[in-house]
Amino acid sequence: MEQNIILGTAGHIDHGKTSLVKALTGVETDRLKEEKERGITIELGFASLDLPNGQHIGIVDMPGHEKFVKNMVAGSSGIDVVTMVIAADEGVMPQTREHMEICNLMGVEHGVVALTKTDMVDEDLLELALEDINDFVQGTFLEDKPVIALSSITGEGIDKFISTLETICSSIPKREFSSIFRLPVDRVFSMKGFGTVITGTLTSGSINVGNEIMIYPRQIVSKVRGIQVHSSSVETAAAGTRTAINFQGLDKESIMRGDILSQPDALIESYMVDAHFHYIKSNAKPLKSRTRIRFHSGTSEILGYLILLDRKELMPGSDAPVQFRLELPVCCIKDDRYVIRSYSPVKTIGGGAILNPASQKHKLFDENVIAGLTKLLDNDMEQTISFFLSLKGYHGLSFSNLRVMTNIPDKKLKSSLQKLLARQDIVQTDKEKQIFVSGSFFNDFKEKILDQLAIFHTHNPLKDGMPTQELKSKFQYINDIRFFNILFTKLAKENLVILDKNIIKLSDHKIALQVDQHEVKEKIKKIYENSGLTPPFFRSICQDLDIDKKTSIDVLNMLIDEKSIIKTKDDLYFNATEISSLEQKLVKFLKTNESMTTPEFKGIAQVSRKFLIPLIEYFDSIKVTIRVGDTRQLRQRR
Repeated sequence: MEQNIILGTAGHIDHGKTSLVKALTGVETDRLKEEKERGITIELGFASLDLPNGQHIGIVDMPGHEKFVKNMVAGSSGIDVVTMVIAADEGVMPQTREHMEICNLMGVEHGVVALTKTDMVDEDLLELALEDINDFVQGTFLEDKPVIALSSITGEGIDKFISTLETICSSIPKREFSSIFRLPVDRVFSMKGFGTVITGTLTSGSINVGNEIMIYPRQIVSKVRGIQVHSSSVETAAAGTRTAINFQGLDKESIMRGDILSQPDALIESYMVDAHFHYIKSNAKPLKSRTRIRFHSGTSEILGYLILLDRKELMPGSDAPVQFRLELPVCCIKDDRYVIRSYSPVKTIGGGAILNPASQKHKLFDENVIAGLTKLLDNDMEQTISFFLSLKGYHGLSFSNLRVMTNIPDKKLKSSLQKLLARQDIVQTDKEKQIFVSGSFFNDFKEKILDQLAIFHTHNPLKDGMPTQELKSKFQYINDIRFFNILFTKLAKENLVILDKNIIKLSDHKIALQVDQHEVKEKIKKIYENSGLTPPFFRSICQDLDIDKKTSIDVLNMLIDEKSIIKTKDDLYFNATEISSLEQKLVKFLKTNESMTTPEFKGIAQVSRKFLIPLIEYFDSIKVTIRVGDTRQLRQRR
């Protein structure tokens, strides 16, 4: 499949960018009335060109006037090749330099210099311009790249420019795009019969007619009605193309430049992003932390603050890990390029690549944060996944969120996750939602669970185990039942704990009664066996046996855990065998008779009211019977 190529023009105002595009394509990209009247490009202009070898490329004509550099930044998003346009009669000018800096910061690697207006200078001036260009491109992405002298008026050099462009485009390695469909909006307008139309460079993924999309950060959902690529209607548009999309029932006012189109719930909105930042060498003084800035990403410009994470100030020409705290949310993906311009006076001061697209406020000089962000520059897929999961604790990250955080294509992301799962470096806590948790966090939490069980056994030596709900309550900040269930199951498989319905205990926990405790237990057990359905209150038993409160409670709980005795209410307990026998008589009666009065139950149980009411209410509580008016009926159970 032929690779989609986007060519961008850059350079100082009135150096002939728009004229060159017209000479190449016949398209006049200055379309606004104001642009035609003033003879300058204010907005982005678009055209397309078919090269002799059949390669189809889209062209973005970027404005050169310093007041419109933010539009140039918007246009540079998604550019593969840049033509740096420099007029022979003026040479390198201020906006030429700023455009070069922006292209370097945006990660552009391929390009050509177009030395325009050669028809307006003599040989000497032409030589001076070439020398000027040679000095200018040193240390930039255009160093050692072709310089083509041409005239858009006479046509001289245009053929050579096209053949050079063809050579460059054919040598560009195929880009691997993210799987997430994203289109930063650079134009919005209405067309009669079509409705609202949105244009932009499709930076990743693909889109089909009929797809449902979401407009971020406004989270407006609409359906794709039609798609055009290079003015031709298509059913599908792929990454790397200039694309126009019109939508069903979408008002023009509901969307603007800077918004991003994507699938519903595919992107993450954040007011903070971490990044690798390069402070360009041409800056006059060091950059201080908390400097107010203009953050340019995609086609958006947002005000905010730049926070240096590892130092108090940054020298010109230096790099550093930073955090941007913004006044409006952005929807970035790891490795997105960005440009930073100063608040006032407005000029380009630096830029780089996004490392963490959905961050949180960091402490300054935090070595773990700085080391983690620095390692992200290695682009090690498994290391990147592990780092982001380590930040999220028990919440973990879904597969959908990992696509955004890591910028790893779907197939490679799935493969990396499988390897990490196999090594138990990560744990999947929800298969349906595909949520993953850091293995190190999971293991650390296992130790916390084992510690809590050990404490419980120490304080409750005669209890068989700890109710799972009580154990979960020790970690109230975690409200994910699945997380605990997977954790308990894993501990049981590793023979570290024993699970018995709603009771959990350490696998080596054994109830060890002391001699006096064993005697107390047997005496209490015998009293309940002999008293049938008319037992004494437990406090009376304790007084008669003269046992201390802690021992009595421990032994009582042990008998309950063993299901030797059953609690009804208050201080009244019954022998479990007697209760089971009474339940059988009760069920038999209600199967023969539709309902049962309290006097009838008294006839079955043969006990006084003191025991009668607790017993019948106990059978209600365990759902054997149900009260209907003044009678009891058999509850219908599965």
